[in-house]
Amino acid sequence: MAPGEGGEKKGRRRRRWLPAACLPRPGCFTVSAADEGPSGSGSGADEGGGDGASRRAPTHLIVTVNGIVGSAENWGYAAKHFIRKHPEDVVVHCSGCNSATRTFDGVDVMGRRLAEEVISVVKCRPELQKISFVAHSLGGLIARYAIALLYEPTTQTDCHEEYEKDVNDARSNQPMGQGKIAGLEPMNFITFATPHLGTRSHKQMPLLRGSYRLEKMAFGMSWLAGRSGKHLFLKDVEDEKPPLLLQMVTDYGDLHFISALRSFRRCVAYSNVCGDCILVP
Repeated sequence: MAPGEGGEKKGRRRRRWLPAACLPRPGCFTVSAADEGPSGSGSGADEGGGDGASRRAPTHLIVTVNGIVGSAENWGYAAKHFIRKHPEDVVVHCSGCNSATRTFDGVDVMGRRLAEEVISVVKCRPELQKISFVAHSLGGLIARYAIALLYEPTTQTDCHEEYEKDVNDARSNQPMGQGKIAGLEPMNFITFATPHLGTRSHKQMPLLRGSYRLEKMAFGMSWLAGRSGKHLFLKDVEDEKPPLLLQMVTDYGDLHFISALRSFRRCVAYSNVCGDCILVP
């Protein structure tokens, strides 16, 4: 046996594989038709063809947010189709700050990360004017926390302008939004299969078929998902404050959770009527 071979075998024995190392950890990436716009450690994709110099810069930012143990790649296919449908209007940023086991860190921690990521994207693209969020599963809660941090209430100098806007919205039967998100006009806030209300084991998980014993077991095992599990099962009672998901149903303290949602022209929550054995309300 050659001396080098023995050393390689010893090196292989000492190598330790952690379960988290097997999970995908891609960075975020931005997709636009005008250019390849990499952001973070991910990669960009160019869709739509043509000369990028002849196109006007898109002004509508769409931020996509993945769910638990997800990644930015979960939204890659949808991002390309957004660009194909509206090549000159939108730029899609697939958030990558909360992926793999980082989704166990808690809704508040992940919301702050997402808010910081959105701010960095907006700073790099001064041409942006509008913003929308599209989120899946736990990503919907992350996005709701992030917009509360990014929300900028309407100032007094904008009252007349906002009044005219509200009157026009009322005439067109559109919701009346006020304020900005990261300095941009809020357009759409859309979630898919998001557990907005969490659960306290009152026959709210179809998978457990209403079994009190199984629900109690699931409640006790919520720690497996870290702080995120505590938030989803409403177990995070600190300093006599209500659980985070209950705080998020109103403007709580200096975080304008509901005001931020109301600032969007369109808010939609999609869920499966049947065939979904896991999702809670």
